[in-house]
Amino acid sequence: MQNVREEIRQYILSEFLPGEKPSNLRDDTPLRTSGILDSISTLRLVSFVEEHYGVEVEAHEASVENFDSIESIASFIKNKKSSAS
Repeated sequence: MQNVREEIRQYILSEFLPGEKPSNLRDDTPLRTSGILDSISTLRLVSFVEEHYGVEVEAHEASVENFDSIESIASFIKNKKSSAS
């Protein structure tokens, strides 16, 4: 699970926060409600999650509840993978 969090952190830093210190992006940092991610960047993040982790994200699942922090994204991926097996 820590590996998933780190991969998501690195993706967000490289795609949406270039030059930001990794230590400034914590697992609980709000991404959407703080404005770090807008609707287009959220779609890009959803595509990354689908391609990288082999899960399908339904439109209603790309909500603030599931995609507002690294922690919530990692939990979402874990739940999707466990329900698929």
